[in-house]
Amino acid sequence: MTGTELIEWWITRLEAERIRLTETGQDAPVVASQGRLVHTTGGLHLYEFIVPAGVQLSVDLPVSVVPADEEDTTEGVVLRQGGNSLFVQLVDALGCDVPSVTLVPDQAGLVSTSASRLKDMLAKPDLYHLGPTERLASLLQLQDIEAEAFPSASSVFTTVWSDDRSFRRQKLGNLAMELIRANKRILLISPDHLACDEMVGMVGRTMKAGGLNHTTWITRYELPIVSQAGGVDLQALGFEAQMHQFYAKSQGNKASLKHKYDRFRELAPFLSQKEAKQKDLDEVRLLEWRLVTQLRDLQVKMADVQKTLKDFEHLPLFQRLTMQAVGKNAASLKQYCALYQGQMDQLNKELDLAKGRIQQLAPEAAVPSGRRAEFEELQEQIAKLGGTKKVRELLAAEEHPNRQAFIQNRRLVAATPMRVASDPLFSRVRFDVLMVDEAPRIAAPSLLAAAGLVRERIIVSGDPHEIATAGQWAMPRPVTHAAP
Repeated sequence: MTGTELIEWWITRLEAERIRLTETGQDAPVVASQGRLVHTTGGLHLYEFIVPAGVQLSVDLPVSVVPADEEDTTEGVVLRQGGNSLFVQLVDALGCDVPSVTLVPDQAGLVSTSASRLKDMLAKPDLYHLGPTERLASLLQLQDIEAEAFPSASSVFTTVWSDDRSFRRQKLGNLAMELIRANKRILLISPDHLACDEMVGMVGRTMKAGGLNHTTWITRYELPIVSQAGGVDLQALGFEAQMHQFYAKSQGNKASLKHKYDRFRELAPFLSQKEAKQKDLDEVRLLEWRLVTQLRDLQVKMADVQKTLKDFEHLPLFQRLTMQAVGKNAASLKQYCALYQGQMDQLNKELDLAKGRIQQLAPEAAVPSGRRAEFEELQEQIAKLGGTKKVRELLAAEEHPNRQAFIQNRRLVAATPMRVASDPLFSRVRFDVLMVDEAPRIAAPSLLAAAGLVRERIIVSGDPHEIATAGQWAMPRPVTHAAP
C-alpha cells in the first residue's frame, strides 16, 4: 500500500472501532475514590484516584470528572494507570482531597478524533507533509524480521533497532542534540507518559553533558508523571510550567511598565509646573538685574553730581561760567541730587519687591535631586516603546497565552502519540524531524498522524521483535493460494 492507501485503510478501521465502542457501551462510567491532588502546574492539576479492581483505562483517554455533589464537572486526560491507581490530568482543581468522583470515559470520541486527523491529512495535503510518511507507511506494513532489514539510515528515514533500550535511547539523545545544534525542530513521541518522561530525561542529560541549556530548548507537553529523570528536573520542562513562568514574567514586565508609566505621568505635570515657576523666576531675576544696573548708573551719576556740588565754589571762574551756561549751578545740581535720589528710592522699592518675589519663587521652582534625571530616563524608555500612545495600548491589551506561538519557540517537544493525534494544537504546528521512541508499541494511526507534521526526516527507534508481540501495526496479510 502507498501512504495514502494505508491512511485510508486505518480510517476505515478506526470508524469501525468507533461504531463498535458506541454500540457496545464501552464508555461506561467508573466510580473512583480516595482522590488526592498530586501537584499543580500552571492551569493543570494532576490527581490520583483509586478505581475498582478490573477497571482499565487507556493512556490519553479523555474523561469527564463528575464530583459526588454533581457540581463543577471538569474535563481531564488519563496519564497513567498502575494497578488500581489512576493518574488524571484535570483542567480544574477539585481540592486537595476528593472522597469520590465519577469518571466518564470517551474512548469512542478519542478514536473519532484520531480518524478525523487522518481524514484531514488526506483532505488537505498542502497543509501536511506526506513525503516522509510514505517511508513510514512502508515500514508499518512489515513484520519484525523484514523491519529489522529495512534500510536504516537516509536523509529522510532512519531506524535505530536494538533489543537494548538504554542503547536506543542514548542514540536518540545524541541524535536530538545534533539536530538541535543544527537548528532543527523536533517532535519526540513515546508510547506512554512514563516512557516520555524517561526519554526527556535522557535528552536533557545528553544536552547538559554537551554544554547545551536543555531548559531553553525542551518542553514536555503534558504534566510529567515523575519529578526527575536522568538527573533532570522534569517539572521545569513541563509545557504548562514554562508557559506559566513565561506569562508570569510577562505580567511582571507589564506591571513594571505600568509603574513606570504612572510615574512618568506623575512627574510630567510636576516638572511642567516647576518649569513654569523657573520661567517666572528667570524673568524676575532678569528684572532684578536691570533694576540693579539702573540703580548703579544712578548712584554713579549721584556721586558725580555730589562731587561737583562740593567742589563748585572752588572751581575756576571760567569753569563755573561754562557750567552755568548749560544750566548747571549750585541750585540745579541740588535739584539733580533730589531727582536722582527719588529715582533711586523708587528703584530700591522695586528691587525689594523683586527680591521678595525671587525668595518666593526659588523654592517653588526648585527640582529635588534626581527627579529630572529620573523623568528623562522614563521619557527615553517610553519613546523606545513607541511613545505614550503605544504604551497605553500595551497596558490596555489583554494577554491571552498563545500556546501555538510558545510551542513553536521550542526546539524539542515531547509528547505521547495519541495526544499529538488528538490535540488540535498539533494540527497547527509543524516540525522538521519526528523521533519515535519505542515505535513498535505505538499504534500505526498515531504514528501516521505524527508523521504528517514533519517536513524532513523520521527517526524510528525500538526493538523490532516487539512488532509482532505488541500488535500495534497489525494488518491483514495478503492471502496467497497455491496453484492447483
